[in-house]
Amino acid sequence: MSTSTSSPLPTLEPTSAPVPAAPATGERGRLIRRVKLLSWASLAWMTVEGAVAIVAGIVAGSVALIGFGLDSVIEGFASVVIIWRFTGARALSQAAETRAQKLVAIQFFVLAPYVGFESVRALVGDERPDISWVGIGLAAGSVVVMPYLGIAKQRLADALGSAATKGEGRQNMLCAYLAGALLVGLLGNALLGAWWLDPVVGLLIAGLAVKEGMEAWRGEGCCVASPIPGELARQDDCGSR
Repeated sequence: MSTSTSSPLPTLEPTSAPVPAAPATGERGRLIRRVKLLSWASLAWMTVEGAVAIVAGIVAGSVALIGFGLDSVIEGFASVVIIWRFTGARALSQAAETRAQKLVAIQFFVLAPYVGFESVRALVGDERPDISWVGIGLAAGSVVVMPYLGIAKQRLADALGSAATKGEGRQNMLCAYLAGALLVGLLGNALLGAWWLDPVVGLLIAGLAVKEGMEAWRGEGCCVASPIPGELARQDDCGSR
């Protein structure tokens, strides 16, 4: 009688399927909720600030006011980027962090060409803006509000390890500096007739936007630890990788 040998059954190796990232909880979850709340507050403020500044700038013929309004629109989009970055599984995603950091940096470059061109044109063409008390009040309000938002976001960025959040905080601080310069320019025009201060402030806005954009793109000044627990890598060129 012939004996039939049965072939051994193939062994099935367990397949490793990607596991979706768990939602952030605990202390990190609390920090993320606070970042998103601050970004929503920034978005609301920037929407109002941008609309008022652009309309007031058009009415007064002020390139600095229009540039300030456009900067507000760009910063509002930066807040949207941060809200997107910390929503759902992206809260623990390194790829989302890198993408958000680049998007925030790009927005600085959007502002510079228009404001720089219009400022030079106003200086060469001797275009004198009208007095804008609405713009003066708006600039004064931004000098008070924006430092609080900027400092709070940069502190949270250090705790979360998010260079993108720190970039948004630096945008808020830039807005505060520009609001101060804008206030000086508008008051100089209203009280002393120094109309040339307006386009000079516009050139300052354009130059600072380029500088901040380049630093944000390279990660300079955004020295934070990795947002992913257990990773030792840095998010920028601030030291060890």
